[in-house]
Formats: sequence, structure tokens, C-alpha cells
Amino acid sequence: MKSCLFYMVNLKRRLGIALILPISLMGAIALPTPLKDAQAQTGDGRAITVRADVQEANSQTGVVTARGNVQIDYPARQIQATAAQAQYFSRERRIVLTGNAYVLQQGNSLRGETITYLIDEGRFVALPKTEQQVESIYIVSDPEAPTQPVAPPVTPPFNPKPVFKTPVSDP
Repeated sequence: MKSCLFYMVNLKRRLGIALILPISLMGAIALPTPLKDAQAQTGDGRAITVRADVQEANSQTGVVTARGNVQIDYPARQIQATAAQAQYFSRERRIVLTGNAYVLQQGNSLRGETITYLIDEGRFVALPKTEQQVESIYIVSDPEAPTQPVAPPVTPPFNPKPVFKTPVSDP
């Protein structure tokens, strides 16, 4: 009797595991848990924080992909960036931003459809949308520039009344 009871309990466990395991695996495959924030370590031990609606990391390729409202913060290099999608290639040490990409670094800004940041070189490469241009704004230090803002030229006030001339002939 005891062996029969043991067999029944063991059968229930096996059956439960056999039914639950495929269901839980299907849930894990069909509904991946998105990462909201992720920190990638660069070779020098400084963190890059990535925020997005969905993030995926592939341990075989070393690529982290973030999609939807991507925000990147890299305080070691004073870089902030936004894009529709970003991919961090850890082995090549580069970040590729796509979809209305915008980068701000120390007051300088860069906007394009695709911006690639080469971490080791500290270099950006920007590409525009088809038949458009890349936009960049740089702060240039100029020791000869005036320290006070230049006043705009003074323009006389607008007078809508016509100016009448004096008559040429006597009345």
C-alpha cells in the first residue's frame, strides 16, 4: 500500500512538472520581461546607463538592443543621448543610435538619423535621412569675442503717417 501511495504521489509530481514546465517556458519565450534600465560597463570601468521601453541582451554576440524612447547617460564623457533605438556592441565598443538620434556633449549637440559613437576613439559619425542633412551645434571658444553682448542696431520707430512736402508754388 505504501509503495502504491508513493507511486501516486510521484506520478502527480511528474505530471505536474510535465504540464507546468512547457507552459512556463512558453510564457518566458512569448512574454519576455523587458529591462527598463541597464548599465553597460565600458573597458575603463565607467557605466553607461540606458533607459528604454524594451531592452534585449544577447550574451553570444555581446549586443544590447534598446527600443522605444531610448535615453543614454554616459557621465564619464558627459554624454546624453536620445533615439528610437540604440545598440551597444560591447566587443567592438561602439554605440549605434537610430531614429531621430540626438547627442549632447558638453553643450555641443549632434542630430541625425543614425549616429555611431566609437567609444575608444571618442568619435561620433552621423548620417542623415535620405535627402536631408545632419545638424550639429558647437560651442567655440573665442578669446577675441566681446564679453558683453553686442547691442542690436537702433531702428527709428515706425511712423504710419505720411510726411507732407511743402508746396513748390505760392498759393
